[in-house]
Amino acid sequence: MTPDYSLLNRQLAALLDTRDWLTNSSQTCAFIMQEVPDLNWVGFYLQRAPEMLGLGPFQGKPACHPIPFSKGVCGAAARTHRTQRVDDVHAVADHIACDAASNAELVVPVVVEGRLWGVLDLDSPLRGRFGPEDQAGIEALVATFMAHTDLA
Repeated sequence: MTPDYSLLNRQLAALLDTRDWLTNSSQTCAFIMQEVPDLNWVGFYLQRAPEMLGLGPFQGKPACHPIPFSKGVCGAAARTHRTQRVDDVHAVADHIACDAASNAELVVPVVVEGRLWGVLDLDSPLRGRFGPEDQAGIEALVATFMAHTDLA
């Protein structure tokens, strides 16, 4: 069952009552993990160095760190500034396996004025978990996060 992303978007907007990036990114991860079914990991990776993502706030098992732009689904999202939706991560040649239980992945870049701030990464144990409605819904949640957060 696809979540009601319109409702989730309104709820997230109400939850983000500060402009602080750390608080809002932590709240966003916790909210998505709680409200979107069949996830085993949700988190932000932040661009902290050239061509490199560093682990930010997340919900789930300990995660991989750092992630180069040249590797994996998160790296592809960072490199291209485009959402990556993967039905079977094991079919991706350079997939970075942080948790063997993860089978599907959705990664949305967070781009501010043409500059990558980071990516929001969602993992699921279910192959094919993320469809076009999920992609659009999570992209809308990222837009809400960005609109309520100082990311400069």
